[in-house]
Amino acid sequence: MAQTRPSPNSAADARNAPLPPGTRIAAVVSTYHEELGAMMAASARHELEASGLSPDNYLELRAPGAFEMPLIARRLAVRDDIDAVLCFGLVLKGETSHDEHIATAVASGIMSAALQTDTPVLFGVLTCNTLEQAKARALSAEQGGAFDKGREVARAAVMAIDSLRMAGEIGINVNPAGFSSRPVASRVSR
Repeated sequence: MAQTRPSPNSAADARNAPLPPGTRIAAVVSTYHEELGAMMAASARHELEASGLSPDNYLELRAPGAFEMPLIARRLAVRDDIDAVLCFGLVLKGETSHDEHIATAVASGIMSAALQTDTPVLFGVLTCNTLEQAKARALSAEQGGAFDKGREVARAAVMAIDSLRMAGEIGINVNPAGFSSRPVASRVSR
Protein backbone atom coordinates (compact mmCIF):
# COMPACT_ATOMS: atom_id res chain seq x y z
CA MET A 1 0.00 0.00 0.00
CA ALA A 2 1.38 3.39 -0.99
CA GLN A 3 2.09 5.74 1.84
CA THR A 4 0.38 9.11 1.48
CA ARG A 5 2.27 12.24 2.22
CA PRO A 6 0.95 15.75 2.82
CA SER A 7 1.03 17.93 -0.25
CA PRO A 8 4.32 19.84 -0.50
CA ASN A 9 2.26 22.81 -1.65
CA SER A 10 0.20 23.00 1.52
CA ALA A 11 0.21 26.51 2.96
CA ALA A 12 0.40 25.10 6.48
CA ASP A 13 3.47 23.02 5.60
CA ALA A 14 5.26 25.98 4.05
CA ARG A 15 4.41 28.32 6.93
CA ASN A 16 5.72 25.78 9.43
CA ALA A 17 8.86 24.95 7.45
CA PRO A 18 11.92 26.33 9.19
CA LEU A 19 14.31 28.40 7.15
CA PRO A 20 17.35 26.40 6.02
CA PRO A 21 20.54 27.16 7.95
CA GLY A 22 22.51 29.96 6.34
CA THR A 23 19.44 31.66 4.84
CA ARG A 24 20.07 35.38 4.46
CA ILE A 25 17.27 37.90 4.07
CA ALA A 26 17.41 41.62 3.36
CA ALA A 27 14.81 44.33 3.85
CA VAL A 28 14.47 47.71 2.17
CA VAL A 29 12.54 50.32 4.15
CA SER A 30 11.33 53.61 2.70
CA THR A 31 12.19 56.69 4.74
CA TYR A 32 8.83 58.26 3.78
CA HIS A 33 6.68 57.48 6.84
CA GLU A 34 9.70 55.57 8.09
CA GLU A 35 8.19 54.87 11.50
CA LEU A 36 5.56 52.55 9.96
CA GLY A 37 8.03 50.94 7.58
CA ALA A 38 10.45 50.34 10.44
CA MET A 39 7.69 48.77 12.55
CA MET A 40 6.75 46.44 9.69
CA ALA A 41 10.41 45.52 9.21
CA ALA A 42 10.84 44.85 12.95
CA SER A 43 7.78 42.59 12.97
CA ALA A 44 9.09 40.78 9.89
CA ARG A 45 12.49 40.29 11.49
CA HIS A 46 10.89 38.87 14.64
CA GLU A 47 8.85 36.41 12.55
CA LEU A 48 11.90 35.41 10.47
CA GLU A 49 14.00 34.78 13.57
CA ALA A 50 11.13 32.67 14.98
CA SER A 51 11.38 30.68 11.72
CA GLY A 52 15.09 30.04 12.26
CA LEU A 53 16.81 33.02 10.67
CA SER A 54 20.05 33.86 12.44
CA PRO A 55 20.04 37.52 13.62
CA ASP A 56 23.37 37.95 11.81
CA ASN A 57 21.74 36.95 8.51
CA TYR A 58 19.32 39.87 8.36
CA LEU A 59 20.33 43.01 6.48
CA GLU A 60 18.23 46.18 6.50
CA LEU A 61 18.71 49.18 4.22
CA ARG A 62 16.84 52.46 3.80
CA ALA A 63 15.49 53.90 0.55
CA PRO A 64 14.72 57.62 0.12
CA GLY A 65 11.14 56.75 -0.84
CA ALA A 66 8.99 53.96 -2.21
CA PHE A 67 9.94 54.79 -5.80
CA GLU A 68 13.61 53.93 -5.14
CA MET A 69 12.92 50.62 -3.39
CA PRO A 70 12.83 48.39 -6.50
CA LEU A 71 16.32 49.46 -7.57
CA ILE A 72 17.82 48.81 -4.13
CA ALA A 73 15.85 45.57 -3.82
CA ARG A 74 17.12 44.36 -7.19
CA ARG A 75 20.72 45.17 -6.25
CA LEU A 76 20.28 43.01 -3.16
CA ALA A 77 18.41 40.25 -5.01
CA VAL A 78 21.19 39.70 -7.56
CA ARG A 79 23.62 38.88 -4.75
CA ASP A 80 24.33 35.18 -4.35
CA ASP A 81 24.19 35.46 -0.55
CA ILE A 82 20.66 36.93 -0.38
CA ASP A 83 17.73 34.47 -0.44
CA ALA A 84 14.86 36.99 -0.29
CA VAL A 85 14.28 40.73 -0.13
CA LEU A 86 11.39 42.35 1.75
CA CYS A 87 10.22 45.84 0.76
CA PHE A 88 8.38 48.03 3.28
CA GLY A 89 6.86 51.43 2.70
CA LEU A 90 3.73 53.51 2.46
CA VAL A 91 2.13 55.40 -0.41
CA LEU A 92 -0.69 57.62 0.83
CA LYS A 93 -3.52 58.94 -1.30
CA GLY A 94 -3.15 62.63 -1.97
CA GLU A 95 -5.07 65.36 -3.74
CA THR A 96 -3.69 64.34 -7.16
CA SER A 97 -3.09 61.02 -8.90
CA HIS A 98 0.61 61.07 -7.95
CA ASP A 99 0.12 58.20 -5.46
CA GLU A 100 -1.34 55.97 -8.17
CA HIS A 101 1.66 56.49 -10.43
CA ILE A 102 4.12 55.82 -7.58
CA ALA A 103 2.25 52.73 -6.33
CA THR A 104 2.02 51.26 -9.84
CA ALA A 105 5.70 51.89 -10.56
CA VAL A 106 6.79 50.41 -7.23
CA ALA A 107 4.64 47.28 -7.63
CA SER A 108 5.88 46.76 -11.18
CA GLY A 109 9.50 47.39 -10.18
CA ILE A 110 9.38 44.97 -7.27
CA MET A 111 7.83 42.25 -9.45
CA SER A 112 10.42 42.89 -12.18
CA ALA A 113 13.23 42.62 -9.65
CA ALA A 114 11.94 39.22 -8.52
CA LEU A 115 11.47 37.90 -12.03
CA GLN A 116 14.82 39.20 -13.29
CA THR A 117 16.77 37.69 -10.39
CA ASP A 118 14.78 34.53 -9.61
CA THR A 119 14.77 35.69 -5.98
CA PRO A 120 11.68 36.39 -3.90
CA VAL A 121 11.24 40.17 -3.62
CA LEU A 122 8.19 40.73 -1.47
CA PHE A 123 5.73 43.61 -1.56
CA GLY A 124 5.15 45.15 1.87
CA VAL A 125 4.16 48.54 0.53
CA LEU A 126 0.89 49.84 1.88
CA THR A 127 -1.31 51.92 -0.43
CA CYS A 128 -3.85 53.61 1.81
CA ASN A 129 -6.20 56.57 1.79
CA THR A 130 -5.26 57.73 5.29
CA LEU A 131 -2.53 57.37 7.86
CA GLU A 132 -5.06 55.69 10.18
CA GLN A 133 -5.71 52.99 7.56
CA ALA A 134 -1.97 52.51 7.17
CA LYS A 135 -1.44 52.10 10.92
CA ALA A 136 -4.21 49.51 11.09
CA ARG A 137 -2.54 47.50 8.33
CA ALA A 138 1.06 47.98 9.43
CA LEU A 139 0.87 47.37 13.15
CA SER A 140 0.27 44.23 15.16
CA ALA A 141 -2.71 43.94 17.49
CA GLU A 142 -0.37 44.57 20.43
CA GLN A 143 0.60 47.90 18.83
CA GLY A 144 -2.98 48.90 18.14
CA GLY A 145 -3.19 47.63 14.57
CA ALA A 146 -5.19 44.85 12.96
CA PHE A 147 -3.20 43.22 10.15
CA ASP A 148 0.57 43.16 10.96
CA LYS A 149 1.84 43.48 7.40
CA GLY A 150 5.45 42.82 8.45
CA ARG A 151 4.59 39.42 9.84
CA GLU A 152 2.52 38.62 6.74
CA VAL A 153 5.39 39.51 4.40
CA ALA A 154 7.89 37.50 6.47
CA ARG A 155 5.64 34.43 6.33
CA ALA A 156 5.32 34.87 2.57
CA ALA A 157 9.12 35.01 2.29
CA VAL A 158 9.52 31.77 4.24
CA MET A 159 6.89 30.12 2.06
CA ALA A 160 8.43 31.43 -1.18
CA ILE A 161 11.92 30.25 -0.21
CA ASP A 162 10.57 26.79 0.63
CA SER A 163 8.41 26.61 -2.52
CA LEU A 164 11.35 27.60 -4.74
CA ARG A 165 13.48 24.92 -3.06
CA MET A 166 10.77 22.33 -3.72
CA ALA A 167 10.31 23.53 -7.31
CA GLY A 168 14.00 22.88 -7.88
CA GLU A 169 13.72 19.36 -6.49
CA ILE A 170 10.52 18.21 -8.23
CA GLY A 171 10.76 16.63 -11.67
CA ILE A 172 13.35 17.67 -14.21
CA ASN A 173 15.63 20.42 -12.97
CA VAL A 174 15.83 23.15 -15.59
CA ASN A 175 17.86 26.34 -15.24
CA PRO A 176 16.02 28.79 -12.97
CA ALA A 177 15.02 31.23 -15.67
CA GLY A 178 13.76 28.40 -17.86
CA PHE A 179 16.62 28.61 -20.34
CA SER A 180 18.52 25.51 -21.26
CA SER A 181 22.16 25.49 -22.26
CA ARG A 182 21.25 23.26 -25.22
CA PRO A 183 20.69 24.94 -28.58
CA VAL A 184 17.06 25.68 -29.45
CA ALA A 185 17.08 23.26 -32.40
CA SER A 186 17.89 20.27 -30.17
CA ARG A 187 15.04 21.14 -27.78
CA VAL A 188 12.52 21.51 -30.58
CA SER A 189 13.46 18.29 -32.39
CA ARG A 190 12.63 16.02 -29.46
